[in-house]
Amino acid sequence: MEKTIALVAHDREKKDLIEWVEFNWGTLSSCRLVCTGTTGRLVKKALKEKGIDCDIEMLKSGPLGGDVELSARITEGKIDYLIFFWDPMEPQPHDVDVKALLRIATLYNVPSACNRATADFLISSPLFNSEYKPILKDYSEYLKRRIEF
Repeated sequence: MEKTIALVAHDREKKDLIEWVEFNWGTLSSCRLVCTGTTGRLVKKALKEKGIDCDIEMLKSGPLGGDVELSARITEGKIDYLIFFWDPMEPQPHDVDVKALLRIATLYNVPSACNRATADFLISSPLFNSEYKPILKDYSEYLKRRIEF
């Protein structure tokens, strides 16, 4: 029952995410990690400096499409948790992609954390290591709607 965790962090939040990953490595080591490019490289480097060799799947950097790649993975049911330390004080060149990623995670009911406190609660939940299937809303009525011009 391997969980797939997506890890993303904006530039000023990367240090915080790396510290969080290091602190929680005992739990995360049994998970499959998928990261946007720069975040993944920095997490892998920090863990290697601690003597931990880990396999991290790295997507493109967020501004180059990594957030969109993660959104697609969520729609395919390939992401169990999203840990996204985003910077609320700094506009991003790919804000539209960031908003889309958070919207898709919400739409597909993927447990998500956007800051360290929420990530701590998520990873320490008894549900984290259990077989948990989020309930998906039925959007069939939405898809049947017609827009008349």
